[in-house]
Amino acid sequence: MKTVMENDQEAVKDGKILNDMINQGLSAFQPDMTFNSMVQNYKNAKNIYGESMLMEATGHSSSQIERNIKLPEFQRDIKSRMHSKARELQDKGLLGKSGEILDQGMKMAALSLYVNELDNITPKGNFGDHEHRKRSRYGGVFDVKPYSRGDRFKDIAIKHSVKTALRRGHKKLIIEDLSTSERHAKGEICIVYGIDASGSMRGKKIEVAKKAGVALAHKATTNKDKVGIMIFADHIIKQVAPTTDFFEILASITTITAAQQTDIAKTIESSIQLFPSQTMTKHLILLTDAEATVGDDPKMKALHAASMAAANDITISIIGIKLDEETTKFARQIAEVGNGKLYVVDSLEQLDKIILYDYDQLR
Repeated sequence: MKTVMENDQEAVKDGKILNDMINQGLSAFQPDMTFNSMVQNYKNAKNIYGESMLMEATGHSSSQIERNIKLPEFQRDIKSRMHSKARELQDKGLLGKSGEILDQGMKMAALSLYVNELDNITPKGNFGDHEHRKRSRYGGVFDVKPYSRGDRFKDIAIKHSVKTALRRGHKKLIIEDLSTSERHAKGEICIVYGIDASGSMRGKKIEVAKKAGVALAHKATTNKDKVGIMIFADHIIKQVAPTTDFFEILASITTITAAQQTDIAKTIESSIQLFPSQTMTKHLILLTDAEATVGDDPKMKALHAASMAAANDITISIIGIKLDEETTKFARQIAEVGNGKLYVVDSLEQLDKIILYDYDQLR
């Protein structure tokens, strides 16, 4: 089916309009209601339905619609086109009689999401089974090297350094005698990708969050690493235990809609239970706008949860989407407590590259 979609632009477009609906939190495609909203106030309609969805449904660019929406003949044209598109999607078994997305529609949306992200996730070069031999702060010792600025003091190889000093006839350790342990990533890496599905993430933010999740899941599972999913708002909406089944992750990512507030503390606490108990590299990536809005003193609770994760050998990186000064400070605190990194994303188009970069640091 994926091969069919790669060669069938019409199928890809069908999947895209369904994805646009999901990203906007729409439960159904209802042409008459959409049309009336566009005629009354097109700018407001764009906020409700999404600019991309309206263009796909009408076959016109946003500028064309905005320029001509008050013309009777143009209104008749777009209304006819939207009804035609709804019937077409129903005939294909993608939408139900009331415009709701059916199971086949969800599958088409998932595969469309995958195809549209292929350029970023298609493996380059030779891939296969391989040991993680790159240096990593998370892994085990496999070699030593001369100490250099920036190396962690806890990685100083004491015995090796002392032997070097004695061999050189030094009575005291000097910096030139020091060696540090190089590390390689452990044989297994387990990542949980947490996606903020609060109302402020609706539309373009949730769209790029999904694409980035697809890229991460594809690359990690190709490397035989496990990926789990946690979709959160004011509660845990859905979670998928870490797996190497890429299409299970893809199906879960596709269904994400944004609608509620954010409870970061509960998300971190729940993720601790999601990770396996075995010794391995465990890493939580939280993609959020860092607006902790649920409960009393939500920021303090989130920091406490991050410390609990650290105690369980789980590192946390925060991918912050368009943060302000206050939310940047809060996100940085979580990342520091969680022994991870903070990435502040201003350009949504860079999101998948940033998440893949964070994953690569584990290997």
